[in-house]
Amino acid sequence: MSVTAASGFLAYGLAAGLKSSGSKDLALVINTGPDYAAAGVFTTNRVKAAPVVWSEQVLTDGQLRAVILNSGGANACTGPAGFADTHRTAELLANALRQAQDTAGSAHGSAGSAQADIGAIDVAVCSTGLIGVRLPMDKVAAGIDDLVPLVRPDGGQAAAEAILTTDSVTKQASYSDEGWSIGGMAKGAGMLAPGLATMLVVLTTDAVVDSEQLHDQLASACRRSFERIDSDGCMSTNDTVIVMSSGASGVRPTLRDFQAALDETCHDLALQLLVDAEGAAHTIAIHVEHAASEEDAVQVGRAIARSNLFKCAVFGQDPNWGRVLAAIGTTAADFEPERIDVAFNGVQVCRDGSIGEPRHLVDLRGREVHLEVNLRNGTHSATVWTNDLTYDYVKENAEYST
Repeated sequence: MSVTAASGFLAYGLAAGLKSSGSKDLALVINTGPDYAAAGVFTTNRVKAAPVVWSEQVLTDGQLRAVILNSGGANACTGPAGFADTHRTAELLANALRQAQDTAGSAHGSAGSAQADIGAIDVAVCSTGLIGVRLPMDKVAAGIDDLVPLVRPDGGQAAAEAILTTDSVTKQASYSDEGWSIGGMAKGAGMLAPGLATMLVVLTTDAVVDSEQLHDQLASACRRSFERIDSDGCMSTNDTVIVMSSGASGVRPTLRDFQAALDETCHDLALQLLVDAEGAAHTIAIHVEHAASEEDAVQVGRAIARSNLFKCAVFGQDPNWGRVLAAIGTTAADFEPERIDVAFNGVQVCRDGSIGEPRHLVDLRGREVHLEVNLRNGTHSATVWTNDLTYDYVKENAEYST
């Protein structure tokens, strides 16, 4: 149940001293082949962190050997020097992996000769943490030297721990089919908004998959998972989702089967991110149905998810459907206000855009909240996931950099 669930991958994570807490902060995932197909989806924020710019470049050929990830610093808005730090990180790792070939086949499962020809251009870099701070490259370099000999087939848990920031738990998932599998890890607990989230995600598969198809399939999976969670409407500078294929199983699934597996794995990780959203007391699924188009359904769901008034009402266990209608009314979606139905946890509190069942029939004490919006104007639907707005969210973000 980790990023090493798929065969052909090694991983580990350790404390390199990037975090003042002394917690793990440097992680590594290596693809040992025989295939190295890869793809990535990144933030659409125009302010991109140096690792995002670098990783976009190295993935243009659809090939990747390894991903190095750090928490404890985003390396965003750090200028040319920050980009040079990212490039150097990739070079340091490539050098360390080449040197590790002499220890191939050791009890710890080092990278070995499979990485003898690796270069910086084969390494993606991901960073997360505070924006506007340079990374201590002496600690990064020492951490890489310590990390490479430790990577192992069962090192996924340690890697998942090393990428956490304000997360309270690790996020891991796996999917198995007949002879092949997918594994994954993610981090993220705040700034969860479309254009992905403030998250780093690494997905692995031992299926035989062509690099030409990987990007489109990853983008499709992200569109209905990571891009449908919206915690606080804030978009990060470092969002990265990377998938790598080792082909180690020798099994080539159909496009449909692989897409379904990738969709399920991404959906699993996305909901884990939302459940761990900073300070959240409720996880809210906003299902919009009978819309004129899927785009309309997503737009309506997104508007509700970004309404602080709605999110505060749910925190207070108040099924305030007026705030739902007010949010819907800000969109350009095609609907008639007099035809909208709204239900909280199965109780239709708004019918035909007016008063429905009594609010006191709704129980919002549980963690899960299901909001159903029926636009009664088409055949399309979509679900957007969000969480409530709590005192703890304000406190955590007010004190984040201190």
